[in-house]
Amino acid sequence: MFNRLDSIERRYDELTELMSKPDVASDYDQLQELARERASIEDLVINYREYKGTLKTLEDTQEMLRQGLDDEMAQLVTEEVESLEQKKERLLREIKVGLLPRDPADAKDAIMEIRAGAGGDEAGLFAADLFRMYTRFAQAKGWDIEVISSNETGVGGFKEIVFHVRGKDVFGKLKYESGVHRVQRVPVTESSGRIHTSTATVAVLPEAEEVDVTIDPSELRIDTFRSSGAGGQHVNKTDSAVRITHLPTGIVATCQDDRSQIKNRVKAMAVLRARLLDEERQRQSQELTDTRRLQVGTGDRSEKIRTYNYPQGRVSDHRIGLTVHNLEGILEGALDELIDAVSTADQARQLEERVG
Repeated sequence: MFNRLDSIERRYDELTELMSKPDVASDYDQLQELARERASIEDLVINYREYKGTLKTLEDTQEMLRQGLDDEMAQLVTEEVESLEQKKERLLREIKVGLLPRDPADAKDAIMEIRAGAGGDEAGLFAADLFRMYTRFAQAKGWDIEVISSNETGVGGFKEIVFHVRGKDVFGKLKYESGVHRVQRVPVTESSGRIHTSTATVAVLPEAEEVDVTIDPSELRIDTFRSSGAGGQHVNKTDSAVRITHLPTGIVATCQDDRSQIKNRVKAMAVLRARLLDEERQRQSQELTDTRRLQVGTGDRSEKIRTYNYPQGRVSDHRIGLTVHNLEGILEGALDELIDAVSTADQARQLEERVG
């Protein structure tokens, strides 16, 4: 492991030197490529260098203990040794996580799909709440959101909404949100005050480039139709909505939110590519999954991952048994604690499998 880390550190220094050369600095594309590679290993190199520094400090501190100290000083040095040992173990774990194979899709943008599940109008309202939550989360991260298609209910909810999320490492963060989300609350329309349980499903798909998915145009059926629902009168005057069906798989992508048929077609193709890539990733994941693996971040559509309980003001993630009493903050987009906890559990599982 340490030979590999030394090699990575040498490559980091080499990239830094290359980027400082005038001929490279003047070539934007090459500079960007080198910068991306350097950024991908920077955290690992920083942790490794700090780890080596901590080892040296630990050796020097332990040597002080062997030289014979009075009781008071020996106590202080012993406490320092314990602190350095803890720091060494923490850095070593972070280094091991940094060496885990990185999902190449983690750096991609994402296409998210939220669909109302069981619960009628209340499920649609919950779907709208989830969309708002992810919008707030994206805003806090500096990401951009673009709605691709939506199907609204008559009470302000969504039967379905599909949207594009663009930014740094979007899929790597949001992939843990795939699954069934459940809400427990008293609907506004419930006169007796009974708590209802409703669900919504969330799918997070990595954006697929044309090189990621090969699509034969002859295997597509493209239909156009007039848009329906909210959007203004202009939306309904022309056949601007587009539905694309991939005949071999039966996968369908629809977009009707733009006035332009061409723009709707481009957006629908982006969704179709993402769904086809996701299907292939799901197939590969299923082949690799064994009985020891926790279902963390697999995107299993049938997996109930989280419950939002309004009466108790709590949110529980069922995959890792974590409960957070910050419902209001989470619905305002404060998702980092939940996502980081699931991500950490996933990394721990991967480390355990590599050792096992």
